[in-house]
Amino acid sequence: MEVILSEQCLSLVGTLERGLGYSLQARRKKDGSVRFYSQRSKHSVPYDGHWRFIVLCAELVHNKLYLTDIKVHWLELQNALYEAKRFTASEQVRRNYADKCKATYNARDILNLKTTFGL
Repeated sequence: MEVILSEQCLSLVGTLERGLGYSLQARRKKDGSVRFYSQRSKHSVPYDGHWRFIVLCAELVHNKLYLTDIKVHWLELQNALYEAKRFTASEQVRRNYADKCKATYNARDILNLKTTFGL
């Protein structure tokens, strides 16, 4: 998942919430720009940690705190939902990709998915 920072925020790395098993990491591109991505911990990660981390980032975007938007590839989202035992939503994400409807999801999409499936 890529995280797009707001103009007021130059950098945001580390753990956003304890216990999720995910953090933000900065990566420098060849052109010198810096991008921010989620990274799975090498230690214990709860079964729904990935999904909760994605939702947390989407909520930060919605609340206009630090983040402008997020980009989540459909396969990462589907895996996060499946790991969290949200099978119906996971299958819908897979179907959306198969039907060529959606390959990446932004913060608004994540919050809509959460509401639609009562997650």
